[in-house]
Amino acid sequence: MPTPAKRHRSTGRVTLTDVAHAAGVSPITVSRALRGERAVDPALVERVLAAANKLAYVPDPAARALASQRSNHVAILIPKLSNALFVDLLDAAQQTLRAGGFQALIGVTHYDEGQEEQLLREQLLHRPAGLLITGRDHNAATRTLIARSQVPCVHLMDLPDAGEAKPPYCVGFRQNEAGAALTRRLLATGRKRIAFAGAQLDPRVMQRLYGWRSALQEAGCYEPTLEWLNPASSSLALGGVMFEQIMGQSPAVDAIFFCNDDLAQGALLAALRLKVAVPGRVAVAGFNDLTGSDQMLPPLTTVRTPRARIGEAGATMLLSLMRGEVQARSFVDLGFEIVERGST
Repeated sequence: MPTPAKRHRSTGRVTLTDVAHAAGVSPITVSRALRGERAVDPALVERVLAAANKLAYVPDPAARALASQRSNHVAILIPKLSNALFVDLLDAAQQTLRAGGFQALIGVTHYDEGQEEQLLREQLLHRPAGLLITGRDHNAATRTLIARSQVPCVHLMDLPDAGEAKPPYCVGFRQNEAGAALTRRLLATGRKRIAFAGAQLDPRVMQRLYGWRSALQEAGCYEPTLEWLNPASSSLALGGVMFEQIMGQSPAVDAIFFCNDDLAQGALLAALRLKVAVPGRVAVAGFNDLTGSDQMLPPLTTVRTPRARIGEAGATMLLSLMRGEVQARSFVDLGFEIVERGST
């Protein structure tokens, strides 16, 4: 019969070792069972959970981190929680990490390099086992923190530059190639004056802009006056405003590439209100294939991005790095898909 649990002398806490004695298993088995690792036999998990519940055991993350030099947390930095793009990515990453026995410690940077640096400093105090960070557009201090921490890190959404000597671990797609591909598709429909409407102006938006610009330059159709850039946050309301501004341009544009679907959705609503025929008078295209884009009038042509797959593949790569496994490649390119609908 298991001996009664002895509480830690200085704190009075029930320890992981106490749970191990009560369940008749090793402390490492208790640790793995409580982290939810799939490799642990379900019968052992049941015994461990029963013992932990009976003893009212509460894990001590600080003690665990001190003992192992790493916690069972993974720090995830994303720009916004109000953007469905990052919610989808985060949800997939979190599920994958949890299946591997890790919990997510989430930080929201609000597209601010200073906030990102401060959040990273704070999260490194918790000795995370790994890092998942959106993008590669970090200030020098953040890059130094990542390098000196020696914590496995995977960057999400972006990929290394071609020919980069020591590329970091990345999972994503090439934003500039996606921007160029959509622009070429619009050119193929006979459109010549294709405006680019960008908001937020984070590095990924700017990469889409460069792709749009290069495609128009190749076709001999590029004009600087076709660029409409606004640093405000992307939204339906701003999309409607930008649509009205662009349609007032002379000579008139015949297509608009919005950097994000919420802008394009706002533009389609404005077109209905102003009785501007889409795609007859002007074609409208977006980016990311957000919820509702297929339900617009007309349905929105857009670039479908694999954000959930990026979250899952990024977390999977990080789990492998945390296990010390050698990676065949430093990055995974998940590509993109042009989805043609009635707006073009």
